[in-house]
Amino acid sequence: MTDTPLIKVEHLKVYFPITSGVLQRKSGEVRAVDDVSFEILRGKTVGLVGESGSGKTTIGRALIRLIEPTDGHIFYKGEEITRLSAKEFRPYRKKIQIIFQDPYNSLNPRLTIADIVGEALEIHFPRMTRLQRRSRVADLLAKVGLKPEHLDRYPHEFSGGQRQRIGIARALAVEPEFIVCDEPVSALDVSVQAQIVNLLQDLQEELGLTYLFIAHDLAVVEHISDFVLVMNRGKIVEAATAEEIYTHPQDDYTRKLLDAVPKL
Repeated sequence: MTDTPLIKVEHLKVYFPITSGVLQRKSGEVRAVDDVSFEILRGKTVGLVGESGSGKTTIGRALIRLIEPTDGHIFYKGEEITRLSAKEFRPYRKKIQIIFQDPYNSLNPRLTIADIVGEALEIHFPRMTRLQRRSRVADLLAKVGLKPEHLDRYPHEFSGGQRQRIGIARALAVEPEFIVCDEPVSALDVSVQAQIVNLLQDLQEELGLTYLFIAHDLAVVEHISDFVLVMNRGKIVEAATAEEIYTHPQDDYTRKLLDAVPKL
């Protein structure tokens, strides 16, 4: 890799303390992410795959500062963002977004779709008028395959796949360059999963997006990823192209994940 990566992670560690006793003193720690390094080139998709509890979601949330790293370094376009204060990190929130796993719980049930998607516009583009925000949200809904008349509906009025499209529109609202896709299809029916994956690929091609695609299903990861990281117990145990992972897996854990993929 000779190009400057959009995202570079060096020796990332995220440890969670274990406390015990009346005084809740630290008695140990859970090493959710333990000395992980990788990079993602602009316009590419890196798949991060592993079983539940492997640490993959923790990595995604550390990249967007929903979880603070214990140690290590995170670089965006060569600039370290690991230790920035919340105020210093705010400009990066426009460029680094996330699509959550559960499209229902991640959407405020009390807000209309216009308000849910437009909230980020109100924060990051304060000079936008309400009419401009509404027009922008309508454009975003069209981009993800929904209709302008959906603007004033509430999340419960949509199917799971439609709600995930709303989540994608919300992530796109502030024109990001990098999106963490945190198991974005695992809560959806198999028939809908392919639609969402294809939508993400189309948006990537159209907008030049860069993805970290987190999943436990190697079949989904193979379809969308240029490069794959296999994670187990907080560590990356294998890193290779999607084709190499599927044709010549090197680690026993990778073989175990492949064996779990349904054979058609």
